[in-house]
Amino acid sequence: MGFFKNIFSKEKKEELDKGLDKSSDNFMTKISRAVAGKSTVDDTVLDDLEDVLISSDVGVQTTIKIIKRIEERVARDKYVGTSELNEILKEEIALLLEENKSSDLTEFSVPKTEGPHVIMVVGVNGVGKTTTIGKLAYQFKKNGKKVVLGASDTYRAAAVQQLDIWSQRVDVPIVKKEMGSDPASVAFDTMKSGQAQGADVIIVDTAGRLHNQVNLMNELSKIKKVMQKVIPNAPHEILLVLDASIGQNAVEQCTQFTKATEVNALALTKLDGTAKGGVVIGISDQFQIPVKYIGIGEKMEDLQVFNRKEYVDSLFKN
Repeated sequence: MGFFKNIFSKEKKEELDKGLDKSSDNFMTKISRAVAGKSTVDDTVLDDLEDVLISSDVGVQTTIKIIKRIEERVARDKYVGTSELNEILKEEIALLLEENKSSDLTEFSVPKTEGPHVIMVVGVNGVGKTTTIGKLAYQFKKNGKKVVLGASDTYRAAAVQQLDIWSQRVDVPIVKKEMGSDPASVAFDTMKSGQAQGADVIIVDTAGRLHNQVNLMNELSKIKKVMQKVIPNAPHEILLVLDASIGQNAVEQCTQFTKATEVNALALTKLDGTAKGGVVIGISDQFQIPVKYIGIGEKMEDLQVFNRKEYVDSLFKN
């Protein structure tokens, strides 16, 4: 169908297919079992499909929404064969992602702003937050943007060191201070440095702690306030990084961070190492926050912009 024509380059699409291979294999195997021996989509098939979606980490609320839409199409079209079910499911998931504002990006870009575009990155330790920042910096620089990094996760010495290593690998400047420094002061200095250097993009790391929501909220609010003293309306983007491999636990992390700050973009990492790629659908639907980036491997090039049509096409490829 034209609806699912390739938008990415052949190479990027092959990388996406490979990155989602485990999720696709898991998903399509379960759907095949659900419709085995059936010719029409009846209540039994729909019940089995519901189980497939829930067990693929799509989430209960989102699954119910998808099943209801398929029921309406079956009732409207009178006869829907199981051979058509995959295509219908693809269309409904893609439409759901569109309604949930998930992106149709084909390349790494930033909106035009007066001065630098500021991204504040949040997420718990271990989800691939620092790696995502490094890969973002690489992609933006590759597209001709001047990037400055800020190491505001001053609670872990390793966090500052890791970001410093990435800044050297990508060859972009970094603003850092010693462990234990005030995170907001690092963010302030990063804004000043970014302005002075004529940066197009400023990316600021923050502490990946979730043990005390009040402290987290206060800290992130303080960082935002000092950013705005230098660049009004900063940060323009608050990017929450989630580990797709933990499935529904990522939903809880998203719940906590959306309470603590105004998250307006998501990055889901480690999709290549999990069969739980369906969590992308559920999280974007439940929180109405666009998925903007997905991680599908270890290499610097293995962070991709999220394109809903390409994602769904790869999920259904097996």
